Amino acid sequence: MSARPALFTPRFFLMCGFTFTVFLSLFQLLPTAPYRILELGGDTFAAGLFLGFLTYASALSAPFTGALADRVGRRRTLVVASLAIACFSVAYALARSTVVLLALVLAHGVFWSGLLSASAAYLTGLVPESRRAEGIAYWGLSTIFATAVAPALGLFIYRHGGWAWLCVSLLVLDLAMTGIALSLEESREAGAVAASPAGGARRLLDLVEWRVFAVALSLFLCSFGYGGITSFVALYAEKNGIEPRSLYFTVFSAAVLVTRPFTGRLADRIGYVRILLPCFACVAVAFALLAVAATRPLLALSALFFGVGFGNLYPAFVAHVIRHVSEARRGAAFGGVLAAFDTGIGTGSIALGWIIGRRGYGAAYAFACALSTLAIPAFLFLDRKFLTPTEPRHLTPSAR
Repeated sequence: MSARPALFTPRFFLMCGFTFTVFLSLFQLLPTAPYRILELGGDTFAAGLFLGFLTYASALSAPFTGALADRVGRRRTLVVASLAIACFSVAYALARSTVVLLALVLAHGVFWSGLLSASAAYLTGLVPESRRAEGIAYWGLSTIFATAVAPALGLFIYRHGGWAWLCVSLLVLDLAMTGIALSLEESREAGAVAASPAGGARRLLDLVEWRVFAVALSLFLCSFGYGGITSFVALYAEKNGIEPRSLYFTVFSAAVLVTRPFTGRLADRIGYVRILLPCFACVAVAFALLAVAATRPLLALSALFFGVGFGNLYPAFVAHVIRHVSEARRGAAFGGVLAAFDTGIGTGSIALGWIIGRRGYGAAYAFACALSTLAIPAFLFLDRKFLTPTEPRHLTPSAR
């Protein structure tokens, strides 16, 4: 029996450290930004716009920044994006109005999309194909570790030191991730995509992996509610007198940490779709519980279901769709996934903020539940239409 190919290499752990730092910074910012906006005189709708603008800017730019990373180099993209985000941390500290904060976060989202697409494409180049879901699952744990501690840390710094000290914390982390990016080697696939002889508009459209984007619309239906969780679940807990306010993030993260090492390996063995469908179902159950979660046990139970479902969707989904994309196009493919995913988060943050302001938290999360129930039929239809008829081979740009 042949030995399994190595998964845990020095560069793999370096990318885990990079991703941990990235999300430790972001998830200190996201739960505290609504408080800052309310402090500056904004309402819950404006608070939802912060995450909404970040993710919309990311979604609209991701197909192109991901493809750009394929051309100019994924390491180079990571360095530039990290430095840019460090500059935004300084700008957030200096902003004195809601309008300025929202303008800054729009630009922030463009660099954020490049960072996520480039890092995901870089990581998949390090992972053996036979252990792809397992590798992505383990790498994703660095995100979960960061998500588990960052909201509580960010809220603590904001409560005891204020907005300026929170931004200082973000700046330190952003400079650290820049240093990690500088220590990486450039991936061998960088710059492998040839320029198209067609006109400029056509070349721009050809950058996008439209098939991947279409199938990823099923993720939109789940990430819609995630936008409402990220922006408002701490405020929801506070309204119901539930402490700590970061409870949902903590339970969610714990559920993912316990299940991901097993689901990733299982997905490689039995098939990615067999893991995806139960995950979609768990997400719908989580939102149904959240809609009535006026007590701590119900809030924790919702977070548990959400961690099992939403927390395990990404590795299986990416491992499934990446089989249909050439190595030189992985940045573009991840851009397509990110575009659909972030569109959902942004739309959810804005729409649920509006619903909360008029109908309350229960109605908002019930609406998120209704949308998430459509994810399974949407995935089955879109996957059959855009991916399943094609053999899972590595396609060249011209073969599309």
